[in-house]
This record gives sequence, C-alpha cells and structure tokens, in this order.
Amino acid sequence: MKEQTELYPSVTVLGSTGSVGEQAVDVARQTGAKINALCAGKNARRVEEQVREFRVPVCAMADEAAAADLRVRLADTGTRVLSGMDGICEMIAEEHGGDEVVLNSVIGEAGLRPTLAVLSTGKRLALANKESLVCAGEIVMDLARRMGQTVLPVDSEHCAIFQCLRAGAQKEIKKLLLTASGGPFYGYSREQLADITVERALAHPTWKMGAKITVDSATLMNKGFEVIEAVHLFGVVPERVEVLVHRESIMHSAVEYTDNSVIAQMSVPDMR
Repeated sequence: MKEQTELYPSVTVLGSTGSVGEQAVDVARQTGAKINALCAGKNARRVEEQVREFRVPVCAMADEAAAADLRVRLADTGTRVLSGMDGICEMIAEEHGGDEVVLNSVIGEAGLRPTLAVLSTGKRLALANKESLVCAGEIVMDLARRMGQTVLPVDSEHCAIFQCLRAGAQKEIKKLLLTASGGPFYGYSREQLADITVERALAHPTWKMGAKITVDSATLMNKGFEVIEAVHLFGVVPERVEVLVHRESIMHSAVEYTDNSVIAQMSVPDMR
C-alpha cells in the first residue's frame, strides 16, 4: 500500500463491498488514502480482506450473524467489529482525527440513518446513497445547513453538476441538464419489451454497476430518483431539471445559465 499523502483525506467507507464502495477502496489503494473504518451488509469474507489490507481499526456489519462471523475471522487482529444499524452509527460517531470524509454508498433506504449520523457529527459527507434524498431530502438538507456542511454528491450526474456550478452562482441557474444513457432497451418497441430477461436488463451499455441500480437504469426509474435528488441537492424546482439522452455517457451532466451558456463535465464512465 502506498504511503498516505497530504492531498487525500482519510475516509470511512459505508457499503464497502458494493460497486461504489469497492471502487472507493480501489481509489484509496491507488492514492494511499487512509481508511479509518468500513461497514457492509453480509459479506464478512470480503470485509476481512479489506480490513487486513488497509489495517482498518474498526468495522461494522449490518447483519448480526455476519458480524459474529467477522469477529472470528479477525480474532488475531486488534480490529473491533460492531453490528447492526446502531453499531454502524456508533462507528460513524467515533473520532478518527484529521480531515475525514465519510462515503455513504449503502444501497437503498437503509442509507438514510447513516447519512443523518454523518451530518450530525460534523464530518464531511460524500453521498452515493440517493435514497437518502429521495426519502427525506428536506430533512437531510436542513440538517446539513444547520451543521454548516456541504453534501458532496458522488453520483456521476450530480457530481458533474456540482463541478459545473463552480462556474456560476445558484441564482444564475437556468436549467440543470441531467444526462441518461437510455439503458439497454433504448428505442425498443412495446413488442420488443415483452420478453425481456433479467440478464438483458443487467447488460448496461456503458456502466458497470450493482444489480439494483442497473435494473433501475434499464427502466429509467433511477433517472426519476436522480431528478428528485437534484432538486434537493441544488435547491431548484423540478421544472428546472431536464433529462437528456446521451448514449455514450461521456458528458455526465451540464448546467445551463441565465445567459444561455452551458457548462458541461465530461469524462470516461468510471466511478473512480
């Protein structure tokens, strides 16, 4: 593992065995960023590997049986293993020193309590759990404002908008342009959609993601979630969010300003 540099803060990864979590761990591996803590659902074997590689002092498993398994696996180390949602929130609340970012890449509404726990500590929140904002956007953003925190969006589209907004003020936004690949069934007729299989739904044309978000992308349900997410994150009305189909997924999103100029963020489709 590379020696940690001043450039990268230390990080806690919530959902470390999922698609975004694994890529975050890979970024830490490449940059030498310190991992303070990890949490996952049930995959004790993978968490054990991550703990040993990065010498992580504390971790938590949402599943009680998985936590018990992990304690046995890590019995020869000094790593503490917490369990359940209360254990995850306890881990989040612990002080690890330095400039810490907590990445929340937990899947589904289970990510809401960790989101609120991170903001309550005053630590920086990097949010990849869009359900936190879909379920409780007003509550989350109100807490962030009261704590003087900026929610750092990790979703590719919202991260792109976050970067584009550095070019202008929020009051100058004319429109947020959210891109969508269209998924694997773009252009299909009703007849062609009649016999779709799970395997075909999971064959996303440009992104490699977890199963849930890939299926949500195939149905465009995910883009509906992202519109709600954008409304809360950036303080705009839904009418100012427009979805554009961009099959190549190179332009991740853009902002149109009141002078009709458009600032876009472009990169290869890779969450790293």
